[in-house]
Amino acid sequence: MASKRGTEQGPARIMIEGEHGRRPFMRGIMVHSLMSRGVDFEDAYAAATAIRDRLRGRELVHRDEVTEIVEEMLGERLEERPVVLLRTITVREGENTRPFSKGVLAQSLLAAALAPDEAFRIAQEIEATLLSRGISDIDRAALRELVHETLARTSERLATRYRVWRDFQASDKPMVLLLAGAPGVGKTSLAQEVAHRLSITGVTSTDGIREVMRIMLSQELAPAIHASSYDAHRQVGGLDQSEDPVIEAYRNQAATVAIGAKAMIRRAIEENTSVILEGVSILPGMLDLEAWRDAAHVIFLAVATLEEDAFEGRFAARGERSERRPAHRYIQNLDNILRIQEHILELADHHGLPIVDNDSFEASVLSVLRHVTETLRKQTEK
Repeated sequence: MASKRGTEQGPARIMIEGEHGRRPFMRGIMVHSLMSRGVDFEDAYAAATAIRDRLRGRELVHRDEVTEIVEEMLGERLEERPVVLLRTITVREGENTRPFSKGVLAQSLLAAALAPDEAFRIAQEIEATLLSRGISDIDRAALRELVHETLARTSERLATRYRVWRDFQASDKPMVLLLAGAPGVGKTSLAQEVAHRLSITGVTSTDGIREVMRIMLSQELAPAIHASSYDAHRQVGGLDQSEDPVIEAYRNQAATVAIGAKAMIRRAIEENTSVILEGVSILPGMLDLEAWRDAAHVIFLAVATLEEDAFEGRFAARGERSERRPAHRYIQNLDNILRIQEHILELADHHGLPIVDNDSFEASVLSVLRHVTETLRKQTEK
C-alpha cells in the first residue's frame, strides 16, 4: 500500500522516529532549525532538500541518523544548538489553542505596512526563534510581544504600527476608511488590497450605492445619479452658467449619493463593523465626519493619478474586464475626468486630507496602511 500511495499520490511521507514518537519529516521545519543554528536561508533550503532526497523511499528513519546527516553536510558551520526537526508550536489564548501558522502571522504583519515578502520573512524568523528556544507552547500575548520585539529590531516605526493595529483590533470601536478620487485613479483595486491586508471584509463603492438609488429615484426626480460623474451635466438642467457645468452637476450627483453613503456608514457603526468606502461620489467636506468621531475611527484620504498617460492604461484595463465599461467612453471624457480630479484635490487640500498619488500600486497600498495606523495612533492617544 505504501508503494501504491507513493506512485499515485506523490512520494510516500518519510516518518522520523524520536523520543516523542513518530512525526513526518517536514522540509520547512528543517530549514528553520538550520537557520536557527547560523545557516543562511539559501544554504539551509538546499541542505533540507538534499536530506529529503537522500531519505526518499524510506518510510521510517531515526532522528539520530538525520542529525548525523546534518552534521556531515554542514559540519563546523553549525552553531552549538540542538537540532530541532519536528517540533510543532501551539498558540494559546485562554482555553483555546491553535497551531502556530507563518501564513496567519504574516497576514497580521501586513497591517504594519510591510510588503508581503517581508512580512513572511519576519514570520519565518519568529518561527525559527521559537524553535531554537525549544518553545512548543506559547500564549498569544507572549507571541505578540515577541513579534513586537522582532519588528523593533528592524524598525521602531514598524513595531509601533503593529502594536497600534493590535490595540485597535482589541477595541470596541470600528474603523471607517474613505477613499475619494476621480474615475480611473485605481480606488477600487486599492481599497480591495488594503481590505485584504487589514482583514476587513466590508468594501463598498459609491457606484453600488448609486445603482440602488437609481432604482428608488426616477430620472425625473434625480437626473444626476442616472449618468456617470463626468457627463452628469448632460442630464441636469438649470445649472448656474457662471459655474463649471461639469463640476456643478458632479457635486449635485455627489450630494445625492452622500445620503446613501451616510446610511451605509451609520449601519456599519451600529453593527460595530469596520468598512472601506471608495468612490468618486465621496467628496471632501460633503460628509459630516464629526458626527461619527466618537463612535468610530473615521479616516479620509484622496487618491489621485497625476500623470495623464496613466489614465489611458487603466481605462484600457477596465474595458478588458467589463464590456459595460468601454475604454473609449472614458478617454473621450478625459478632460472632464481631470477637471473632477482637480476639484477633489482642491477640496482635499482645503480640508487637510492626505493625497495618495497612485503611480505605484504597492507603494500606494503601503502609504494607505501607514496613514491608517498613524491616524489610529493619534486618535487613541487623545
